[in-house]
Amino acid sequence: MNFAKYQGTGNDFVMVSDSRDELKLTPDLVRSLCNRRFGIGADGVVRVAPATEADFLMDYVNADGSVSEICGNGLRCLAVFARAEGLTTKDEIIVATGAGPKTVTVQADGRVRVDMGAPIFEPERVPFDAKGADPLHAKIEVDGDVVETAVLSMGNPHAVLFVDEPKLAPVGWLGPLIEHDRRFPRKANVEFARVESAERIALRVWERGSGETLACGTGACAAAVAARLLRDTEESVTVALVGGELAIEWSGSLADKASVFMTGPATEVFRGEVHLTL
Repeated sequence: MNFAKYQGTGNDFVMVSDSRDELKLTPDLVRSLCNRRFGIGADGVVRVAPATEADFLMDYVNADGSVSEICGNGLRCLAVFARAEGLTTKDEIIVATGAGPKTVTVQADGRVRVDMGAPIFEPERVPFDAKGADPLHAKIEVDGDVVETAVLSMGNPHAVLFVDEPKLAPVGWLGPLIEHDRRFPRKANVEFARVESAERIALRVWERGSGETLACGTGACAAAVAARLLRDTEESVTVALVGGELAIEWSGSLADKASVFMTGPATEVFRGEVHLTL
């Protein structure tokens, strides 16, 4: 199987073109491909397939073999990959995802802008068992302590924690505990955010199904939305992740279903051929 390795702010993917819509991303196959010792190594696999009501279908599976509805950094990589593969010459494409169609635009400066759609706050749609409380001030019990998080969806579930210093946050310990909390029936991505100014957020992310990643596009969007609502940040912010920076724009509110826009890089790392008997 031919593949390309791509990364967006350090979030890396095995990209596969499946023009005949034949490849099945089984959990065993994805775990083998994503293994950083015995496989290619990646945070997930992106399969690019034909779509009936969009330019392409994005099929995304996390490194642990679990299916994800959407991946923001993966969407940017898909656009650059599709053009490099000769699948399209368009600057703007529509990609069908498990969270609905998304518009992706390759800009003149090489960065890629994605209309990520409006954030979702209704607990049943996240999904999250809010127990009748405000999900933006959700209190989750972890090992006898109570942690306050802002819960929302960007097509996939997120729990945003505001911390004093992301570099010192217990991401590897607290992240998986919140990810697997029973109040998140589909698990959750967990963001550890610090508002550095009205226009800048520092962020680390524990990504559902992959562990801590160098970046998470939907996580950056969720953190920017939560910070706008709860920390009065600007409509346009820079989110600084371990692997680089993303520009996030959101002019909405709880009542205004405005889209979140994400802009950032997408880069080919290498290409190759792999035997599926890995």
